[in-house]
Amino acid sequence: MGLLTGSLPDFPWDSLGPVAQLAREHPGGLVDLSVGTPVDPTPQVVRDALAAAADAPGYPTTHGTPVLREAVAAWFARRRGVPDLDPDAVLPTLGSKELVALLPSLLGLGAGDVVLHPAIAYPTYDVGARLAGATPVPTDAPAELLARRDDVRLVWLNSPGNPDGSVLGVEQLRDVVAAARAAAARTGRRVVVASDECYAELAWDEPWASDGVPSVLDPRVTGGDRTDLLAVYSLSKQSNLAGYRAAFVAGDGALVAGLLETRKHAGMIVPAPVQAAMTVALGDDAHVAEQRERYRRRRIALRAGLESAGYVVDRSHAGLYLWARPDGPPQDAWTTLRDLAGLGLLVAPGSFYGARAAGHVRVALTATDEHVAEAAARLSGA
Repeated sequence: MGLLTGSLPDFPWDSLGPVAQLAREHPGGLVDLSVGTPVDPTPQVVRDALAAAADAPGYPTTHGTPVLREAVAAWFARRRGVPDLDPDAVLPTLGSKELVALLPSLLGLGAGDVVLHPAIAYPTYDVGARLAGATPVPTDAPAELLARRDDVRLVWLNSPGNPDGSVLGVEQLRDVVAAARAAAARTGRRVVVASDECYAELAWDEPWASDGVPSVLDPRVTGGDRTDLLAVYSLSKQSNLAGYRAAFVAGDGALVAGLLETRKHAGMIVPAPVQAAMTVALGDDAHVAEQRERYRRRRIALRAGLESAGYVVDRSHAGLYLWARPDGPPQDAWTTLRDLAGLGLLVAPGSFYGARAAGHVRVALTATDEHVAEAAARLSGA
């Protein structure tokens, strides 16, 4: 076993095998609602852009083409309420997961440094801290911890949250940013706030559905100063581009410039055809609205099915998942997992996302219309 592997937890999805087999034994077969991987077609306009850029014999630029970075800045202004983002403060990444996993290392964190992340969270925030030799600390109150601790160097926010669909409002984001800046002033050391916002285009409940999910780069949050702030975004969800590994990080220009220099040395470059596809995808809102409508319909059907079967859906204000638990006394997620597997439905246990999540399961909306309808029918007993 290698040194890095030995320092990491087991990959959680490997443990689902026996439950998946139970679900496969259902007479109607398996309906997989466990992994949030898109199943709908990549938009034709994006595929055309990829094909048109396929003749790419030279090395692409690590920083991304100027037209891509300008498209990101325009998207932030149009869709996220973030005006005047400098295109130089944008950096394309090979999907967002690699940036999440590597950011602590790219920032030079190590032993003695603390990385805060949500208490109920995608496990890569924890893994990234461990890869760097830093200490991950889960918390629902990052501003309070920042006021008490002098060893925090990175704060991960995730809004909308995976797995629970929670959303941070402007005041909550502003409080964390203010606390991080106060800690930096107190200690004389940089404290970076990085916000993973890849589900921002998929808001369901008010006020987020009408007002939009706020970004950490929103001027109402930053007060006009983006120092030590980063927003991470992926096109996997809004544009069905998980296979393209198309994402970016943006924010503090000096911080992005430092990340760029390191990534140049490491050869971490988004392929040129993918950069061209990203540029087109970011400029076309129509396919995003079409995909959002697909997920809206699936969400309604699955939620109705879960509730008719005696489950409660908590939070789930935005994103690709329903955060569910049985109504009544608390039940371990693995028991719920087996209950649903008896209907041929495979979901993800909350325990994958932290100790606080052990009573819930995550139900993905990323299944075909036919599979979602089948799942809803089995839940409702139809």
